[in-house]
Amino acid sequence: MRKGTEKPLKAAIEEFLDSFHLRDKLNEAKVIAAWEKVVGEMIAKNTRNLQIRNKVLFIRVDSAALRNELMFARSKIIFALNKEVGANVINEIVLS
Repeated sequence: MRKGTEKPLKAAIEEFLDSFHLRDKLNEAKVIAAWEKVVGEMIAKNTRNLQIRNKVLFIRVDSAALRNELMFARSKIIFALNKEVGANVINEIVLS
């Protein structure tokens, strides 16, 4: 390595994520990983197939009653998930 071209590891990783457009995918993975922490263990056990496409979080719910409760809490969940990740990753939740 040439003198003067060194950079901190964090800066190199940030540059790598940006140059290969991986930051969005990383944030999406963080949202899915944070799901149980945000909604709780009981809800997480009754939801599956979490996927994010075009800033929309798609969730399959086992119970109609739970689906109804999640519909009412969508905006709070979106806010909490985005806050947990530290970025605006999702704008909408679709429950099926």
